[in-house]
Amino acid sequence: MTVTTRLAAAALLLLSLAGCEGMSRGQQRALSGGAIGAAGGAALGALTGGSALTGALLGGAGGAAIGAITR
Repeated sequence: MTVTTRLAAAALLLLSLAGCEGMSRGQQRALSGGAIGAAGGAALGALTGGSALTGALLGGAGGAAIGAITR
């Protein structure tokens, strides 16, 4: 990975985090739950021989729902 690629990835990460500043606590939980669920679903889908995309969609939806309803 080149230095330029690493700097671009770091800048993208920082910009994406800045977008969460004005969110309520519940919105932040739903977003982080969806992201964690999507990553886990994609990994499980790929590891079990299924579709990583389907796993990501289902995991993301479930994670967002759980994140939104928890306190």
